[in-house]
Amino acid sequence: MDNFLNLLLIFFLCLVLIKATDILIINFKAISAKTRLRQFALTGLILGLATSLPELFVGLSAAFEGKSVLSLGNIMGANIANLSLVIGGAALIGGVLKVHGSFLRRDVFYAFLAAASPMVLLSDKVLSRIDGLILLTLYLFYQITVFSEQADQGEKKEDEDCRRLLRKFSYPAKGAFKKELAWIFFAVALLLFSADALVKVSVKLALAFNLPLLLIGLLVVAIGTTLPELVFSIEALRNKQSNMVLGNLLGSIVANGTLVVGLVVLISPITISNSQSYLVSTMAFLLIFTLFYFFVRSKKRLDHWEGALLLIVYFLFAFFEFRGF
Repeated sequence: MDNFLNLLLIFFLCLVLIKATDILIINFKAISAKTRLRQFALTGLILGLATSLPELFVGLSAAFEGKSVLSLGNIMGANIANLSLVIGGAALIGGVLKVHGSFLRRDVFYAFLAAASPMVLLSDKVLSRIDGLILLTLYLFYQITVFSEQADQGEKKEDEDCRRLLRKFSYPAKGAFKKELAWIFFAVALLLFSADALVKVSVKLALAFNLPLLLIGLLVVAIGTTLPELVFSIEALRNKQSNMVLGNLLGSIVANGTLVVGLVVLISPITISNSQSYLVSTMAFLLIFTLFYFFVRSKKRLDHWEGALLLIVYFLFAFFEFRGF
């Protein structure tokens, strides 16, 4: 009974993380509007980093407690879930995902590079602080490239689409400038508290079931922290905004694989002692990424049945991970 309550508590804490992220981003948006920050920078922040804040705070909390392997599992599991559970579920529920513009030749490459980099660096079963600096450099390069392209292209229509959709996830941000700052400090405190509690409960659950922390991060914490991407993607597809789904999806993968992992290993380097979960998750990621790329490249769309197939592959991945223990 206690283990079941701990499992429920993990998902509740993930919901708290998501709500705190929502509060934080909406008030940043309000400050951006009042200070007249350039809209493309705000769009890049929201679609790239915002939905990765739960993974970031969980990762930092885990690193400071010496449990950074939980964060690695969370990141790998989140990236796998983004390309299967999230995008598959969105296509199945929200509608057909259509691919436009330079997505295939540019954004997929960035996402694959970012997600595969920690796996390549882990070939010696260690992610050192030097590896962390490499990952942070990749994230910086990605941000500079994307911001430069958005500034040159001036995609005003997509910015307006982004603002329209984000209003559906927001509450009225009225009042003085101090009010937004107060909400930001509250959201950060809530993120820190819930992330720290999530790490502690996850460790307790792993010990109770005699499971490695990497596996708990891969399958339990990762599902909870990818809920923002799933909700956002379904709503965007229902509003015929496929580009926003892809921007959110790939931006989250890049931030997870470079920024989050890079910061975590700078604080606490990661050593893989049991490589079984890592190997299974690596093969699963490569398979799912290949399927996703093949589906969208063949006819530049992701149909309902293809989304369903990605979901099936995710559940098979989860089955084989648990079967190994």
